Amino acid sequence: MADIYDENRTLEEDTQHGRFLTFTLEDEVYGIEIKYVTEIIGIQSITKVPEVPHYVKGIINLRGKIIPVIDVRLKFGKEPMEYDDRTCIVVIDINEVSVGLIVDNVDEVLTIDDQDIAAPPASKTGFENRYIKGIGKAGEKVQLLLDCEKLLQSDEMEMIESLQ
Repeated sequence: MADIYDENRTLEEDTQHGRFLTFTLEDEVYGIEIKYVTEIIGIQSITKVPEVPHYVKGIINLRGKIIPVIDVRLKFGKEPMEYDDRTCIVVIDINEVSVGLIVDNVDEVLTIDDQDIAAPPASKTGFENRYIKGIGKAGEKVQLLLDCEKLLQSDEMEMIESLQ
């Protein structure tokens, strides 16, 4: 029985391998591995929480589950933007912790082959590229592929877990 489960799990992982949900922030296109995405919802009422970093906008109640919400623009040091009807919350699951990522708008799901993913450019400080897992090339477009596991540092994950 365990072999069947393992085989099904491998099949599921294989169908998700190389698939990325792409979204935009300003005029940059980012991608996250589809295996982390649980759902995409429109912007909704967010309850503010005191004493959290400025990029943590608060929490939402999603069908009875409390989800902390992060504005990715602010996390990446970009200017804040008024939310509109294109603004989305991408709910991801990192190590069984759900987090909502506020993005300008969701584009599409792309399949990017491993050979079309380049390593991020080297940085002298290592700081600028810590969230970037690779650079994907699909057609004429380039996507900055985020590393969901590094998007939140361990102290941030602890803070987010405490909000749930």
